[in-house]
Amino acid sequence: MSDEERFSLASARDAAAADRLAQWVVDFLASPGSNNEALAASLALSETAYLGPVELDLDRLTPLAGPHPDEVVVPVAEDVWESDVEAMEDALEHGWHPPPLLVSHHEGSYLLEDGNHRHETLRRHGATSAWTILLFPDDAARDRFLAEHGDEVGRTTPGQPGAASS
Repeated sequence: MSDEERFSLASARDAAAADRLAQWVVDFLASPGSNNEALAASLALSETAYLGPVELDLDRLTPLAGPHPDEVVVPVAEDVWESDVEAMEDALEHGWHPPPLLVSHHEGSYLLEDGNHRHETLRRHGATSAWTILLFPDDAARDRFLAEHGDEVGRTTPGQPGAASS
């Protein structure tokens, strides 16, 4: 099975339905396509709770990485950024479906923890929303979010609530 199949929207849905979304996220982050081992290790050792996949509007997501150092936490050289985004644009044109974006919710903002390149690629391709997995510090934070914002998160995976904990 290729990484594209292992880390697809369908596989994330399957993992959520089987209460394995936490492991799916950690495995995805540690995979060669994501190269985010530090976040994978941090999540694996935490009480992180997950919600998803859920569909969110791209405009609601705040990128944390990108080519403009004054706008992001993790600056990426513009030539590297453009090369990566262009490669993803080409893949989209050839039928690639990107894995869900990983998003945290802090003080009313949705922060892109992983998927900044995918976000930009989808935006350039004309998409207005993306499938995401929301990350929370713990089950209580996720439950508070659902109580306060559950109607704002868009569609969840059909046939199940979308909530999973580590």
